[in-house]
Amino acid sequence: MLEQLKNHPKVVQFKQDNPTANVIIVVIAIIAFWRGIWGLFDVVLFPNSPMLSYLSSIAIGGLVLYLDGFSLKDLKR
Repeated sequence: MLEQLKNHPKVVQFKQDNPTANVIIVVIAIIAFWRGIWGLFDVVLFPNSPMLSYLSSIAIGGLVLYLDGFSLKDLKR
């Protein structure tokens, strides 16, 4: 069903006709996704200690970046 929506002629046409609007929609979707992840971290990681939750989020993010070699080349087309 999602594949049908993704490939719907009106959606494909919108992406082609409005690349700037499409980028704005994608950016909003990315921000919403990360806001949800961030909110889950606040609830799951030390919910009674925001500072410890923030620090552990920074540590997890730093560890993931370190293990990936601080490389974002896979995000490029």
